[in-house]
Amino acid sequence: MASTSYDYCRVPMEDGDKRCKLLLGIGILVLLIIVILGVPLIIFTIKANSEACRDGLRAVMECRNVTHLLQQELTEAQKGFQDVEAQAATCNHTVAQGQKKVEELEGEITTLNHKLQDASAEVERLRRENQVLSVRIADKKYYPSSQDSSSAAAPQLLIVLLGLSALLQ
Repeated sequence: MASTSYDYCRVPMEDGDKRCKLLLGIGILVLLIIVILGVPLIIFTIKANSEACRDGLRAVMECRNVTHLLQQELTEAQKGFQDVEAQAATCNHTVAQGQKKVEELEGEITTLNHKLQDASAEVERLRRENQVLSVRIADKKYYPSSQDSSSAAAPQLLIVLLGLSALLQ
């Protein structure tokens, strides 16, 4: 049979009682340490497996899931915001170009209005000259003069001027 600490303590020795007491003390100390550590471990295990603890763990997991979903939505919203900012920048650039083009066109319109006014004034001047020449030609038909060297070209000039005034009206 295998010897045990009890058998070991029964061995007659001078220091046998001391060893037996020492082993018994160590055994009690080990047993006490096991109890001291085991009881809180058992209490912790019971509490860890309790309904409240499981509910808390579920709540933590749910919060993590919700947080993850919110982070994804925030990321998508930030990306959408960046896209909108890019579109706004493009629109602003397009508007700036359009304003520049409008200014150019307004300058051209002003120039064309001046040209139109100048052309209208020229047409009016030519119309007056045409009336004067028409009166002269009519006078020459009734009162021919041999001094006028341009009498042959006058009817042709009258036709050209009448044609121009008709076109401009």
